[in-house]
Amino acid sequence: MQTILPLLEKAQQAGVSIRTLPDAQKQLLLQRLAVVILIQSDAITVENKKDLDRMPDEDPKKDRLLLTEARIRDLATSLEAIAGLPDPANVLLLERTLDNGLLVQKKTVPLGVVGVIYESRPNVTVDVAALCIRSGNICVLRGGTDAFHTNVILVQLIQAVLKEFGVDENAVQLLPTDRNLVTEMLTAVKYIDIIIPRGSEQLIEFVRANSKVPVIETGAGVCHTYVEKTADLQQAAAIVTNAKVSRPSVCNSLDTVLVDEAVAADFLALLAPQLQSYGVDIYADPTSFDILQQQQYPRLFAAAPEDFGREFLSLKCSVKVVPDTTAALSHIQHFSSRHSEAIISRDAAVSERFLNEVDAAAVYVNASTRFTDGGVFGLGAEIGISTQKLHARGPFALEKLVTEKWFVYGNGQVR
Repeated sequence: MQTILPLLEKAQQAGVSIRTLPDAQKQLLLQRLAVVILIQSDAITVENKKDLDRMPDEDPKKDRLLLTEARIRDLATSLEAIAGLPDPANVLLLERTLDNGLLVQKKTVPLGVVGVIYESRPNVTVDVAALCIRSGNICVLRGGTDAFHTNVILVQLIQAVLKEFGVDENAVQLLPTDRNLVTEMLTAVKYIDIIIPRGSEQLIEFVRANSKVPVIETGAGVCHTYVEKTADLQQAAAIVTNAKVSRPSVCNSLDTVLVDEAVAADFLALLAPQLQSYGVDIYADPTSFDILQQQQYPRLFAAAPEDFGREFLSLKCSVKVVPDTTAALSHIQHFSSRHSEAIISRDAAVSERFLNEVDAAAVYVNASTRFTDGGVFGLGAEIGISTQKLHARGPFALEKLVTEKWFVYGNGQVR
């Protein structure tokens, strides 16, 4: 394909059919899609295996690509949850009558055509489509080559349900994976209203640097957990282990453990056997290296400077011993990607200081960073975790897929 402009034009033209679909029909459509995905679970798994077979087992993206029966059920559950949320569009925000008799209203309206560029995560295909349908938006999806077969069948199922409900199937479109066409997507200001990149830091940087269409970044996650000297160390070890191993390939998983020097030896003695049981590689600063070496930790490496501020996306993490809270905050400020950061502490004043001083989309006290997720936060699903500050921050979900529009009713007024 030499150009995607005809596809984008069809997408734009499909806008009316989805914007004017009654709210109850949008809900029924998503509920029907949930049923179809469950019915077609075996067919989805077959296509997903085609993609999995092309990816090396050691590739950290393989877990993101995998759609198990349980994950397909989770997709269906997410569709049901999104269907049950209120439509964020057509909400009256303001109404007033001016002195000249004009009636002025401000309402929420769909963003329009939402372009999403993403890698190796076919669940994004369903989540984005559902969120856009529920909010009356068009979505054009540019998935990665790694998930090509999976994305194709998922979009075919979505388009079939759209047609079943009388909606133009171009309301959800899967664009070709040809890299030469990405720049055309990023410069299609006539057809696309917003671009959302979801994936590696390299992808996000490329989109930021080359897009003429407004961009909302869903950034990479370099997530820290700081174990402060008053922490319940048993609790801290459990939280750190969960944040690292429960699903290491996702952006809210832990990358760096900061531990107060006053409790470093005791804490690492508790943490080491837990991480060892999962085969976690630890990249340790000199102080923590000595402690873990005494613990005979088998997968221990001396940290290089680049191991701090690194998003591992695998069973690897870095550890650094800090003298106090100020040093921990300084480290986070320097290396954080502003995604999710946590402190484990029993000191309420220190915890509040951490919450107030750390500049991140989500900050935690005595809990795992793995909770940063649109579904977990009660938003149904998410397009990604926004680490920027304009329009949306944190889980970028249904409520943020709208903008504002002014409606003015007159009776012959002139100015």
